[in-house]
Amino acid sequence: MTGSGPWIPGEAGSEARRHAPATLRNRMAIADVLREHLPRSGTVLEVASGSGEHVAYFAEEFPALDWQPSDPDPDALVSIAAWCDGIVNVAPPLALDASTSDWPIARVDALLCINMVHISPWNATLGLLAGAAKLLTPGAPLILYGPFLQTDVPPAPSNTAFDETLRARDPRWGLRQVESIERIAAGHGFARDQLIEMPANNLMLVFRAG
Repeated sequence: MTGSGPWIPGEAGSEARRHAPATLRNRMAIADVLREHLPRSGTVLEVASGSGEHVAYFAEEFPALDWQPSDPDPDALVSIAAWCDGIVNVAPPLALDASTSDWPIARVDALLCINMVHISPWNATLGLLAGAAKLLTPGAPLILYGPFLQTDVPPAPSNTAFDETLRARDPRWGLRQVESIERIAAGHGFARDQLIEMPANNLMLVFRAG
């Protein structure tokens, strides 16, 4: 499952490029937070890059970093390559399914995952955390963005409605509890660094490898 949400084929002037409307709404806010948590240099792996619009934008916002997009969907890989064509600090996209243990990369300096956790089976999140633990060195950030639920925080009505819509589409999907993710992450040696409230009732979860 890709991480950019619903997309529109051919919207951006090239048949290969897909357009996910949410990326234009959230990319600046996400970039502002990333400035505080990404390393100054090194490689950032984006898991579930979707259309490729996020990684193309972030690569230009953070030119000192090398960006490695990925996605399990062949059509998404084509779109990512089209969006990132000519951007020198973006590597060719990798075919990577977060739910598996066969990740085609050995080490990165940060891992970013946007809008995948709620539109994929829970085992994709389990695989994401396990894979990140193998790739990240101590202190490196694992950054998750999207709508989440918190045990002691009443959900926004829009998030409740969204969760119901997701589960109607696929019973394996749905908004996840922050505490559940933290528990699994801790088992892989991650500690939560920050929880940041984002626009439109989203959250940014920043973990650090132990």
